[in-house]
This record gives sequence, structure tokens and C-alpha cells, in this order.
Amino acid sequence: MGFLSELIYDYGLIAMFLIIMLEYACFPVSSEIILPLSGAVASLSNIHFLVILPLSVIAGLIGTGICYTVGWFGGGAIINAIKKRFPKTEKSLDSSYEKFHENGASAVCIGRVIPLVRTYIALVAGAAKLKPSAYFSASLLGITIWNTLLIGLGYSLRENYGKVAEYYSRYKHNLIPILIVALVFTVIHRIYKKRKKNNN
Repeated sequence: MGFLSELIYDYGLIAMFLIIMLEYACFPVSSEIILPLSGAVASLSNIHFLVILPLSVIAGLIGTGICYTVGWFGGGAIINAIKKRFPKTEKSLDSSYEKFHENGASAVCIGRVIPLVRTYIALVAGAAKLKPSAYFSASLLGITIWNTLLIGLGYSLRENYGKVAEYYSRYKHNLIPILIVALVFTVIHRIYKKRKKNNN
């Protein structure tokens, strides 16, 4: 992780974009560290929050799009190969499948804030042939909320950005249900507004 931190400090926005993209593309990089660090570096470098946030969302969409595409064309064969090669991922993948089949497209959005689910939900959605329009719409909302929270905290804490991962690890069992409720409320609110607009 020290190597990635040095890259972000040395190369700024370019490194932030690439590392965030890789994290969303299922590379073993922790968003709970990378996103707050990116926010802290942006703040210390006087890069406006409204520059780093959209950049991170675009990077996230590209990264998750890679996994979604792999899942779409590779399907179950790739997921089974991952399970065999990396047995520790089986629990995460099975949990992603379960959440996806229970909640459909909304699982993509909600899954962005659930540690065991968020990493592989893109592969599962691709393998299940979820429509691209539904997938990327749900991903956009989930990624934006998640990145706003973590980058915003890092941006505010600056040199103390490391506390984000510490507090997340300590309080995630309380934080996750709150974030899920907030996401569900946001999704329902958007659907209500869209239907109301169509009825007028």
C-alpha cells in the first residue's frame, strides 16, 4: 500500500484515476484506504473536491465496466475459475450472487457499500446478463455515494485521512445498515420522482 501511496503523492490525479479504476476492476486494493488518501492528497494539493469526485466516479465506472464485461462474456466459467484459484473469494462471490438474485439491479447499487459484495457484484451482474443501461445507472448512483463519502472524509481530514479506514473497520457493522437504508431511500425517491414526472 505504501507503493500506491507514493504513486498518488508523486503523480496526483493521473495516479488517483488509475488506482481507483483498478480497485473497481477487482484488483486487490482497498477503497477504504485509496479513496480517503486520494481526497487528502487532493485537498493538500488544492485540487477542488468537484474535480476529484467526478474523476473518481468516471474511474469507478470504467473499472467496474471491465469486470461487468468479463462477467458478461466469461460468465460462470470465470467465476468458478476464480473460486478454484482463490478459495478465499468463494464466500464473497456466493454472497454477491445471493444479494443479486434477491434484489436484482438494486443489488448493484446497494452492493457498493457492502465489503463482501462490492468487489464482485460486477462479475455477477455481467454473468447474469443484467442490461447495461440498468447496470451502469445503478453503478453510477452507488459509486457516487460511496466515493463522495470516503473521498469527502479524506478531503476534510487531510493529513489524518488514515482515521477513515480505522473508524470504518471499527464501526462498519453500524455504518453499513445506515448506508444501505440511505441508498434504498435514494433509489425509491428517484423512482417516485421519475414516475411523477411521467404522469404529468
